[in-house]
Amino acid sequence: MKTLVAVIGLLWIIIGCNSTKTVADVAQNPLAKASDTVKIANDSLEYEVIIIDAGFSSWLAGRARPRGFYSESFLEIKNQLYVAEWNRRASQPLLFDPNLYMMAIDYQPTIHYGYEVNYLIYNYFIYFQNRYNQRLGGFVPVQ
Repeated sequence: MKTLVAVIGLLWIIIGCNSTKTVADVAQNPLAKASDTVKIANDSLEYEVIIIDAGFSSWLAGRARPRGFYSESFLEIKNQLYVAEWNRRASQPLLFDPNLYMMAIDYQPTIHYGYEVNYLIYNYFIYFQNRYNQRLGGFVPVQ
């Protein structure tokens, strides 16, 4: 009887020592790379946007809504709201994580950036809010 209890106890210890598996990390972004960079440039307007965030390119390719899904005016309005909140948080590093909001974004509503720039910036905001559990305002689609 003592041997049976010892064997069962040993089996429980072996089973209990199995490492835990987190499904969320794999499901969240299985193709994330450390050198994930998206660069948006427009020489005629003399601006450049560089997004360096591991996983954004693969998220954009696999989970974002396709180009043309949103109208350009929708993207511009959402970007204006998100940028305003982002800049508010970037200016208050004691209240908000300064590692997330490192610098302000210079997005001016009077400049016509074009569909592609607005599409990429909007999708980065969606990615950022879902990945880092932040809410910059309004409804955030879970993608």
